[in-house]
Amino acid sequence: MNLLEKLENSILVGDGAMGTLLYEQGIDTCFEAINLSNPSRITEAHKAYIDAGANVIQTNTYAANRLKLEKYGMAHLVKEINRKGVEIANEVANDEIYVLGTVGGIRRYQMEEWSLAEIKSAFFEQMTELLKEGVDGLLLETFYDIEEAIMATKLARKLTDQPIVVNVSLGEVGVLQGGVLLEKAHQQLVEVGADVVGLNCRMGPFHMLKSIEGIPIPKDRYLAVYPNASLPDFRDGRYYYQSNTDYFADMGKRFIEQGVRLIGGCCGTTPEQIRAFAKVAKSSKPVLEKVVKPRLEISHQMPVEKIQETLPEIVKKRSSVIVELDPPKRLAVDRFLKGAKALKEAGVDAVTLADNSLASPRVDNMALGAMMKNNHSVRPLVHVTCRDRNLIGLQSHLMGLHALGIHDLLAITGDPTKIGDFPGATSVYDMTSFQLISMIKQLNEGISFSGKDLGQKASFSVGAALNPNVRHLDKAVMRMEKKITSGADYFMTQPIYNEKQIIQLYNETKHIEQPIYIGIMPLTNTRNAEFLHNEVPGIKLTDQIREVMAKHGDHKEAAAKEGISIAQSLIDVALEHFNGIYLITPFLRYEMTVQLTNYIRSKTIEKEKSFL
Repeated sequence: MNLLEKLENSILVGDGAMGTLLYEQGIDTCFEAINLSNPSRITEAHKAYIDAGANVIQTNTYAANRLKLEKYGMAHLVKEINRKGVEIANEVANDEIYVLGTVGGIRRYQMEEWSLAEIKSAFFEQMTELLKEGVDGLLLETFYDIEEAIMATKLARKLTDQPIVVNVSLGEVGVLQGGVLLEKAHQQLVEVGADVVGLNCRMGPFHMLKSIEGIPIPKDRYLAVYPNASLPDFRDGRYYYQSNTDYFADMGKRFIEQGVRLIGGCCGTTPEQIRAFAKVAKSSKPVLEKVVKPRLEISHQMPVEKIQETLPEIVKKRSSVIVELDPPKRLAVDRFLKGAKALKEAGVDAVTLADNSLASPRVDNMALGAMMKNNHSVRPLVHVTCRDRNLIGLQSHLMGLHALGIHDLLAITGDPTKIGDFPGATSVYDMTSFQLISMIKQLNEGISFSGKDLGQKASFSVGAALNPNVRHLDKAVMRMEKKITSGADYFMTQPIYNEKQIIQLYNETKHIEQPIYIGIMPLTNTRNAEFLHNEVPGIKLTDQIREVMAKHGDHKEAAAKEGISIAQSLIDVALEHFNGIYLITPFLRYEMTVQLTNYIRSKTIEKEKSFL
């Protein structure tokens, strides 16, 4: 009798977390590699769960794919690790125990940039080995991304006629990443070949139950749940989960009442929780019908507050000007606000504020943006980096910007902390700039990063960075195109100090409709020029410009005048080919960018007169 035949009239009990048992034994490395280095530990873990009442166990192969094993230098051991995982499980199983080959989801919110094709290739390699060694089915689990889950299920069904169990993981109750409703996700998975659909990880029994209550029992298919033991606690550098066997027994009964046929455990669960589930399952009968609890649908038509015109509209006019005014490193902000006011009076379209540029702490750009907006009616364009905030902090920060009426953003990766004032600080990088752009656009749909309904749509315009100072400009343009796919509305370049480079960029980006702001930063002296050229990533000066600046030595006024002259020449070329100019203010010397803004305005007036 295969797994599906058994589920037709029975409630089966899955095992609990393999990683939790290994973690408690002091192992905090690649758990799957233990299949080879210390297989007896995996054997004992399987036996412990079987003794507790599990009749469905999974191979210790959750992350045994090429992409995940790469970080341990073990990508070449994919076949060996998966084969051994199946061998160990089969050795402890008997005719009453089903062995599922486990394949874990790869996509997260984090900085993983593997393509779906690369992930599919890794899954193919892993699934092939698991099936070759002889399993009773496949368990695809911890899939946050429905696109990845569907791809994996299709692939598995193509490779085998064995039962396929697919467990997705939720960001919020009843909702997957991107706002996909659980019921819809399950329907899609059933359509492409899943025999059992369910949930695992991320949530404890309470929230998992609330999610299951909102979905019907799939026709001719079965439901599974593998909840975490509880919310984790973090003490003295280690994670802890509550031991709550009585609670698990009660929740197990409730899961079964909701039509669940396969019930096991995920993070934090031990044989004690599985024993509680097994006791309940033994005395329960499968439920064939249930009353589905109604839940609020996510509305994609939430009211949107009336806000100012977005940047993509502004750049339709000729010679749009954005000026960067870096937040100060010291507490005094008077000069910054004075500069913002002066720039506004000069006619800039927006003042943009970096987010701790060069990984050095500065006054928070959200606070300064709100101050200059409220005090001087200056339009702020705030940089948001992936470096300093995790997913929680990023969403909170963006929600705060929305609440303040700051709607124009530049999404960037951010300079690594090792180049800044605190080289030992942690660079978070929970996501890439591509992912950040996409997530911001998701907020514009009224959906949080985790898929939760925000009750209102945000209205952010999202800019992206472009570095043309590279050997292969075509690759930089390819990154632009990828950012456009993610949702970028416009681009702002690194400072350019070469007129020919501006023309080359124009020729390479003719096909791109999104506005491009050409970065122009006036030089202040020769030391400034040499530092930028030799030490700042993404900036290169021509030899001619460096030589011209060097002639002025320490003569401040003459050097600054030369810096303005060089910038004006670059602006002339940029205005011939692009609508937008992005002026970067050096060292809060806003007088220089005010002068350049006036220059741009005068050039625009001259050009308009020539058309009359």
